[in-house]
Amino acid sequence: MKPSAKKTFVLTLVLMLLFAGSVLALAKINSLRGSQATLQDVLYMPSGKLIKRMSLGYSGLLADIYWTRAVQYFGSKHIAQSMHYDLLYPLLDITTDLDPQLIAAYDYGSIFLSEQPPQGAGQPDKAVALVEKGIRENPAYWRLYFTLGFIQYQNRHDYHAAQEAFEKGSEIPGALPWMKVMAARMAERGKDIGTATALWGAVYQMASDKEIKHTAQLHLASIQADIAIDELERRVQTYQQRTGSFPSAWADLERAGLLRGIPLDPGGVPYQLQPGGRVEVLNAKKYPYLGEWRQNQH
Repeated sequence: MKPSAKKTFVLTLVLMLLFAGSVLALAKINSLRGSQATLQDVLYMPSGKLIKRMSLGYSGLLADIYWTRAVQYFGSKHIAQSMHYDLLYPLLDITTDLDPQLIAAYDYGSIFLSEQPPQGAGQPDKAVALVEKGIRENPAYWRLYFTLGFIQYQNRHDYHAAQEAFEKGSEIPGALPWMKVMAARMAERGKDIGTATALWGAVYQMASDKEIKHTAQLHLASIQADIAIDELERRVQTYQQRTGSFPSAWADLERAGLLRGIPLDPGGVPYQLQPGGRVEVLNAKKYPYLGEWRQNQH
């Protein structure tokens, strides 16, 4: 076969496969969506890896085309206030099959996927799958761990998974120190006080930045005060159940055998016993994160 004839044959075969893929995709979507699907909606092959094999070395260019198509698709649906973004994940999946190092597709595409309709596709699980794919392909890019942690926290409300993402990302060379801070923050919100204390302690020990060190110190003090206030209020409730009234001073709890001495906050200042059995610190400004752990516990 002559070279020109061979080239013509290959190009014809490629076009036939593309057409067949479009037809199959249209048939599949028609079966799911009735008559609402259009040919414009399904101008993609169902497999990015197949397209990559057929790209004749132009997979990067095709990835840019599919990424542009994904952005256009999202934009048109967003403007129309659509509640369905059925093709967004397939387009992003194909884009990243064609170019696994196209970071923007993972980073921004996952946000498109995770936001609730009509702002996005409302598919946080698929957003997580996309970012995890990006991490597998780009393990040294720590910012993808931030995106993963953000989605786990903001959209999936999985504080433990968010903590793990931030913590793993913080271990990558070049990651900014606040990744460790975010891991500790997720541990607090995830009701894991032991992990939160350990992580904030590590941040305090490792941080060279004065502001981050100070923030870690404030969190640690707030956590300690939270634990103490929780315990003191339990003892106040025990006193009330025994006597039928709330204590008016710490000395009442001492006489009842529920306390040894006046309880002090982490700064060495006595806790304040308020009417009704509520316990507070004297200077709340020294404990700006006070109450967060107890709120998450109940």
